[in-house]
Amino acid sequence: MSRVAILRCESYERVAQVVWDGIRLLAPQVAGKRVLLKPNLVEYSPSACINTHPTLIAATADALYRLGAMSVLVGDGPGHVRDSELVLEESGLRDALRSVGRLRFIDLNFDSVRAVRTQTSLTNLKELWLPQSLLAADVVVSMPKVKTHHWAGVTLSLKNLFGVVPGAVYGWPKNILHWQGIDNSIVELASTVPVHYVIADGVEAMEGNGPLHGAARHLGCLVFADDPVAADAACCSLMDIDPYCIRHLANASSLGNLDPRRWELLGNRIASLRQTFQAPPTMTFARLSSSTPGAHARSAP
Repeated sequence: MSRVAILRCESYERVAQVVWDGIRLLAPQVAGKRVLLKPNLVEYSPSACINTHPTLIAATADALYRLGAMSVLVGDGPGHVRDSELVLEESGLRDALRSVGRLRFIDLNFDSVRAVRTQTSLTNLKELWLPQSLLAADVVVSMPKVKTHHWAGVTLSLKNLFGVVPGAVYGWPKNILHWQGIDNSIVELASTVPVHYVIADGVEAMEGNGPLHGAARHLGCLVFADDPVAADAACCSLMDIDPYCIRHLANASSLGNLDPRRWELLGNRIASLRQTFQAPPTMTFARLSSSTPGAHARSAP
C-alpha cells in the first residue's frame, strides 16, 4: 500500500502549518539522513505559476530538520535558464533558503557527475551521468508544481526528474531526453533515480499550455506521498484527468501503485477538491468526472 495525503491549503501563508500536518501524516524516515529536495525550477516569470513556491520548499526543509534530518539540500538543474543564480534571486527562493538556516542550493546542472547504468530498454541510453549530490542523498523528495504539459500531458513528480539530468553533460533544454521520447525518458529516469517521497505544490497550479505558458488555476491543496506513481495519479485525479490516459504514468505502473485501491488515502477526499483542468492545445484527456457511475472502478475516491 502507498500512503497518499491530500490537504487543503488555500494560500501560501498557510503552507508552514499544512506542510507540518502533511509530513506528520506521511511519517518520512529521515532521522540522521541526508535529504535532497528536488523542486521544479524552470525559469522565472512574475505572471505565471511555473516554479515550486519558495515558501513550500523552505517549510519542507524546516519540517524535515524538526524530524531529525542530518542535512537538507535543495537541488535542481533548470532546463531553460542556465543562470540559476538569477532564478534563485528573482523567484525569492534565495531569501526562503536563508530563512531556514543550514540550507543551501546546489545547481545540479554543474555538479560533479558519475555514470549510472539505466534500468530499462525504453531508451537507447545505456547509462546516465548523474550529479554526485543526488547520488549521495539517502532520501530524495520530489517537489513538483502541479501543471499540465503540452507533450507529456502532465508534469508532476516523475517528469520533475528531468531536472536532475545535468545540462553541462546533456545540454539545454536536455534535448537528448526528448529525442529518446519524452515518455520513455521519464520512465527511464524514474527507474534509475529513486524518489522516496513527494510533496506537490497544488496551491496555485497551471492548466492548458503548460509547463510555461498555461493559465493559473487555484487548486488549493498540497499532495504528500511515499510513492511517486501514486502521487502523480492523485494529482491527475485532482485535475479531473484519468491517470491511465497519461502514457508515462501507465508505463511506470510497475514502479508504484497507480491503482487507488492500493493507497492509504489520508486528509481530504480527492472528489472534494477536484477541478476540471483545461487540456493543452491539440491534446484531450479522459475525464474521471464523465465516467459512468461504477464503470471506472480504479478512479480515485
